Amino acid sequence: MAGFLVLAGATALLWAAGHYGRVSVSSAVLLTLWRCAIGAFLGYAILRRSLTAWILAGMLAGAEIGYDLRFMGKEAHDIAVADAQLFSSIFLRLIKTIVAPLIFGTLVVGIAGHSNLKQVGRMGVKALVYFELITTLALFIGLAAINISRAGMGIPRQESTAGTLPSGPQSAADIILHAFPENIAKSVAEAQVLQVVVFSIIFAIALALIGEEKRRPMLAFCESLSETMFKFTNIVMYFAPFGVAGAMAYTVATMGFGVLVPLAKLLATLYAALLVFLVCVLLPVALMARLPLRRFVRAVAEPVSIAFSTASSEAALPRAMESMEAFGVPRQIVAFVLPTGYSFNLDGSTLYLSLAAIFVAQAAGVQLAFKEQLVIVLTLMLTSKGVAGVPRAMLVILLGTVASFKLPAWPVLMILGIDQLMDMARTATNVLGNCLATAVIARWEGALSTEAPSDTVMDAVAR
Repeated sequence: MAGFLVLAGATALLWAAGHYGRVSVSSAVLLTLWRCAIGAFLGYAILRRSLTAWILAGMLAGAEIGYDLRFMGKEAHDIAVADAQLFSSIFLRLIKTIVAPLIFGTLVVGIAGHSNLKQVGRMGVKALVYFELITTLALFIGLAAINISRAGMGIPRQESTAGTLPSGPQSAADIILHAFPENIAKSVAEAQVLQVVVFSIIFAIALALIGEEKRRPMLAFCESLSETMFKFTNIVMYFAPFGVAGAMAYTVATMGFGVLVPLAKLLATLYAALLVFLVCVLLPVALMARLPLRRFVRAVAEPVSIAFSTASSEAALPRAMESMEAFGVPRQIVAFVLPTGYSFNLDGSTLYLSLAAIFVAQAAGVQLAFKEQLVIVLTLMLTSKGVAGVPRAMLVILLGTVASFKLPAWPVLMILGIDQLMDMARTATNVLGNCLATAVIARWEGALSTEAPSDTVMDAVAR
């Protein structure tokens, strides 16, 4: 990794000296240094045996292959570009098969699995209202951020890859009617994500209303289905380096290196939007709830750090539960609010989804009116619920959403190259938002710091 950074840094400095200064730098030297840097990173990725490193290596290798393809003859160029696109198309098809069963399984478990909301009563209603309000604010912050930065507008595009929304104006009645399925098999086949979500929600409510004896087998099936689909995703993701390499090679070969600058803008936009969300939403909520900020920050520091480093909210859940109980939230509130928040309160992920979906439209050259963007936000408001906080789960939701709006998938593969850097920040925000929600609900119930945490929890936190 150090060799790659040194060689890449040297290449960048020499390029800058030649481009902005008066130093004469041979393009052959720059190309040799860059290829050596890519080779060094490929060696690091092989030794590291990390999927993230392999995906980044695939992105770098694909960019270099695409650059080389630009200097081939037309016939050889067309054949090679078609082969490169084949890899990305296979990967996209595999991912799209996951969308419907994953959404169905996770939403049913997220709703019917918490059917004890009737017993919890007041606390459950407050928690769900809080979750919906905060995630809606996150969605609109992401929407505003990408419309301000317009990160996707700098990407060269080909007309054949651009998507279009359904032609003709749609009335409010048409939009509402389109959300309800007439045939769930047809909805799945046509990738109508919103219709799958509506069916899943109604199915989950019906399941929650039947007796425990009849509910348990179906709930167990849905839990098994969601877990299986996450494992399915993990298997498919091993093909991701090849899919990303093919997509990047195709994109650079046909559009040039100009596509890389918007990706950097997208990454900066996400981090800026998350910072705005923390300062303008989560901080005022903590102040209104009169939480001791310093003690709260100390309590959440470790679970948030775990989430950031692993890009997995699930990895941080045990420590988050211990930390919030040590902070003064009663165990029964922690046990209800925190796991429920993992299904319904993914603040960072929902912000990312609205931002990324509009980025895809911008990259494809599709002009979205504000009404159309609101429909996308409404869809994401539902599809983001129930998805467990595991790495790259949001990729599946994003692909399903853009497909249902007739947008192309190739910009999503470009995003995948920097997804790990975005996933770390949004996952840390997810965990922070859920820890804050737990403390706020405890304050709302008048139960914060009214019970002493157990000795076991205090020992675990003190270590």
